[in-house]
Amino acid sequence: MTVRLTLISPATSGSPRDVGFDDDSPLDPEGIARAESAASAVDPSSRAYTSPSSRCRRTAEALGLSAEPVTALAGCAMGRWRGRTLAAVAAAEEAALGVWLSDPTAAPHGGESSRELRIRVGAWLDGLRAGSGRVTVVAEPDVIRAALVHALGAPDEAARRLDVRALTAVHLSGRAERWNLRVGDPLGPA
Repeated sequence: MTVRLTLISPATSGSPRDVGFDDDSPLDPEGIARAESAASAVDPSSRAYTSPSSRCRRTAEALGLSAEPVTALAGCAMGRWRGRTLAAVAAAEEAALGVWLSDPTAAPHGGESSRELRIRVGAWLDGLRAGSGRVTVVAEPDVIRAALVHALGAPDEAARRLDVRALTAVHLSGRAERWNLRVGDPLGPA
């Protein structure tokens, strides 16, 4: 039995945004339109799940998926850094940010560490592997990075080296005790 999993990153606003820690802001009309234009690249008959964030749920809807929100697929809990830009955190807590960037077990923001995120997402992923069929998940970029690190058995530090762009798909196939990776495909017009 094989499960074929497609992980899709959510649409983002069409305007440039400061790099920051997610505040669960909704998609703007341009982001929704971009997701709708990519809907033909998605299999609407697959089982579908989504991170519980509003942008992932709305992206899934725009892609034509009837997706079930899954708590285990929530983005990393960023504690007091949630909603702040990277530049603001660097200015106020430079040493703490440095620790967080270099140590996957650190959570100086009072939330969840990168390792804890990978373990949570990995447990969900391993449970999924016991089944079969096609599954589509719209998930936050950090969740996709955690899933890939877990699937490949890579060290937690590798997650920071994976770039997940908006509205792209990454494919995993899983069975028995392993996952195979097919690197991302763009969805819809570039």
